[in-house]
Amino acid sequence: MSMYFNEAHALPSDRRALPARTPQYNSWQMLLRRWRRWTERSRQRCALRDLADDKHLLDDLGLTREEALDEANRPFWE
Repeated sequence: MSMYFNEAHALPSDRRALPARTPQYNSWQMLLRRWRRWTERSRQRCALRDLADDKHLLDDLGLTREEALDEANRPFWE
């Protein structure tokens, strides 16, 4: 059985009329992801600040005390 297409059944020529094929990220999801990343950086830098007084742990990391404190005192968004 063959089927004929008329204008009522034709595919839209304008691509904007087609539904999006990729998922659109919600701005709340993006903000939550960014907040989690900032929180994790802040936590890691606080831990590094605590390690700055232990020479043996800094030697294991390959950092000097000044390098560790410089990294620990950076803002969380960098």
